[in-house]
Amino acid sequence: MRELAEGLKDRGYGVTVVTSYPQHNLADNNKNFYFDRITMEDEIEVLRIKTISPHIANYFLRGISQVILPYFFLYNVKKFIKHRIDVVVVYSPPLPLAVAGRKIRDLYGAKYILNVQDLFPQNAIDLGILKNNMLIRYFEYMEKEAYSQADTIAVHSENNKIYLNERKGVLQDRIRVIHNWIDIEPYSKVMRTGRFRKMFNIENKFIFLFAGVIGPSQGLDLIIKAARKIKDVKDICFLIVGDGMEKKRLLKMAEEYSLENVIFKPFVSKDEYPELVKDADVGLVCLSSMNKTPVIPGKILGYMAASIPVVAFLNKESDGHQIIKDADCGYSEISDSVEKVAATIKKIYNERNRLKEYGENGFSYVQENFERNVCINRLEEIF
Repeated sequence: MRELAEGLKDRGYGVTVVTSYPQHNLADNNKNFYFDRITMEDEIEVLRIKTISPHIANYFLRGISQVILPYFFLYNVKKFIKHRIDVVVVYSPPLPLAVAGRKIRDLYGAKYILNVQDLFPQNAIDLGILKNNMLIRYFEYMEKEAYSQADTIAVHSENNKIYLNERKGVLQDRIRVIHNWIDIEPYSKVMRTGRFRKMFNIENKFIFLFAGVIGPSQGLDLIIKAARKIKDVKDICFLIVGDGMEKKRLLKMAEEYSLENVIFKPFVSKDEYPELVKDADVGLVCLSSMNKTPVIPGKILGYMAASIPVVAFLNKESDGHQIIKDADCGYSEISDSVEKVAATIKKIYNERNRLKEYGENGFSYVQENFERNVCINRLEEIF
């Protein structure tokens, strides 16, 4: 969102970002930092709204917080934003924000673009998170209304467009494919320093890095079980950096298996992330096979921007498979077999002479297809 705002500002647009106050994964020196309600940051107007934390563990409370979220947003927009609005772009999830997008469109006479990042509620149903039939019907109704009321729907891949057309009845001419992008510059600025290797005492290891949210959607059980199968390869280390609802359970699993080749570390800051990725030998991506929608994990692009190979274990519907194949930047397999995961990890480990080639292929591909300005150009065309 920040990169979109900065990109549009650089093109001469007046940009207002409406967001919640930061509440999660704050650096220690920022935990007591006070954010004003409305500020100018790098010539971008930012309106921050007090909301219930979206990262609470209780799914029921999380659902309640999302249902009331659009009304927090709408109230504050009406109260604080008095200038003209020409275009409103809403990111979903959270799906209920679509309500705010429609009402803001109607109030200000703006064009309303709904940018669909995840196909909710279907993804929550597939993962067994959303089971109550009444809630499922409620969110499916909300989804139908959201798609019918947006002027344009943006999705991040062709298969997402096909899904909305064939499964949800959205007309193709109302859907535009706008790839998620990656800002390459932060990765280009840093070199492989070995700082994180030294910090984590894994200087001489062959590192498979997973960095990101550790939740039900990721299905990292596969990685832990594969690590158990290949723990005789002493050189290999699985570095899992991040946090989420599944972390404690996975930590316990690794302890029960007595795994010395799996290391868990907390999130690093956004500024440190490119350096962390560059310290790895291979970027690891994982999505549970329970996912049934064409998800593309964003970390694929981060690894490619850092010029490291990618090994991905994804649900069969994911468009990530095609990206990795087209880029020739590593391997992707369906995430349905521990044996398959272990074999693929060993395969790229034994191809160490090709790591540089895979990394360079990935960087070239992401530069050509997923660079920020390339994607913002496509978004600007539908304003």
